[in-house]
Formats: sequence, C-alpha cells, structure tokens
Amino acid sequence: MSLTDYRFRSVWLVDAPPASAYAALYELVDYPRWWAEIRSARKIDEDHVEICTRSFLPYELNFLLTRQRADPLAGVLEASMTGHLEGTSRWTIAAHGRGSRIVFEESVRTNRWALNKLVFLGARPAFAANHALMMRHGRDGLRTFLAGYGLAARGCIAGEGQAM
Repeated sequence: MSLTDYRFRSVWLVDAPPASAYAALYELVDYPRWWAEIRSARKIDEDHVEICTRSFLPYELNFLLTRQRADPLAGVLEASMTGHLEGTSRWTIAAHGRGSRIVFEESVRTNRWALNKLVFLGARPAFAANHALMMRHGRDGLRTFLAGYGLAARGCIAGEGQAM
C-alpha cells in the first residue's frame, strides 16, 4: 500500500428501517441535501454521477462514481470511482434493533497531484482526520434526513400533496 492509498471504514447507527436507509443512500443526487461536504452530485445516467466534495481542509475532490451493485435485498450498494479519487466504496445496511446499522467501506487512491505531494510532507494524518469529520457530518445529516427532513423537503408531509 502506497502513501496515496487509503482504506476507510465507518459504522453508522440510524433510527430508520433498513429499506429507508437503503433508499436514501441509493439516491446519490440527494446527498448534497443532507451531507454538507458533498457539494454537488450531477446525474449523468442511472449508474453514473459526477461528485464534488470538500470538507474542512481547503481542497475539492471531483470524481465520477459508477454504480457497480445495487442489491436492496442484501442491503448492499457498491460503486467505483475515477478522477481525484480512484477505487471503490461499499455501503452495507442491516437491521439493528428498531433501526439500521450502516457500514461504509472505501478503498481509494488519490490522484490529485498537490495532495499527493503533501502526503510526503506528513499530511496523511490530517487527511484521515478530515475524512473522519466528513463521515460524522454525513452520519448526522442522514439521521436528520431520515427523521423527516427528506420527506418535508420533497413536499411529502401530510397536508402538502401526499398523505402519510
């Protein structure tokens, strides 16, 4: 594994059934609505989305995400990435008590020249901390989204077009 290779794993617990968590994570173009660090998600077609991210550190990562697997029965979403990030990511969603346990796994290599140069100056721990912060914000945003913000934003609350 080179200094520009990263492996991340995060576990999120949310108070929503697995089907709801899966549906939210499946809709990549909605990520900017609930995950602050996902600045944009532009759908190219059903399986390809251009993503732009920026967290606490002052750099953006732009990449094309290609859906590789979407299995609602197994609770698995997998994708590959090319661009500033190259590699794979995987969401695994399972029942946990009255909610869901979501595991995010990512294996990527950075292809952004400036970031790769900073790694050799000792910036790798800062990049890992930046990723951890981004994942906490994502977890908290998804919890809020699943608790009702997502439905309200779509106009799906009772009295606004669709009955609950």
